[in-house]
Amino acid sequence: MPWTKAPPELVELFYAALPEDPAVERRKMFGYPCAFVNGNMFTGVFAELIMVRLPDEQRAELLAIEGAAPFEPMAGRPMKEYVVLPESVLRNERALKGWIDKARLPAPAAALTMPERLRTPRPPAPPALPRSVGRRSGGRRAALPLRSSHRER
Repeated sequence: MPWTKAPPELVELFYAALPEDPAVERRKMFGYPCAFVNGNMFTGVFAELIMVRLPDEQRAELLAIEGAAPFEPMAGRPMKEYVVLPESVLRNERALKGWIDKARLPAPAAALTMPERLRTPRPPAPPALPRSVGRRSGGRRAALPLRSSHRER
């Protein structure tokens, strides 16, 4: 599946279907809008699709609907707990909100009950050298002394 930009209408539909819950964090994944609870993604947009993360029982229920399919961001590489919502669900605002809520508040194996996922902190930037180090007056770099092995040549 080629990665294409999501249609603006789909992104608007996605944001309108998200619950107004302070625990829901909106951010991008794969360059597309997604929603997270405790740092765990439970739904998102990918190209022209909306996918949800569901426990086994609800995943089987959704996959029984015509047009639903396991989510594969790359062919042959499915994300095991995610299902693509069928067109019939996307056209029905109530059904769309219902499946997104099921993904947000599923059975015990859900995103809400998962431990908070911690982001790996970036290493700190190296400290800046003082302006006077390695400089002569006039802003030019000072020549570094040659090692003794270089002087002997």
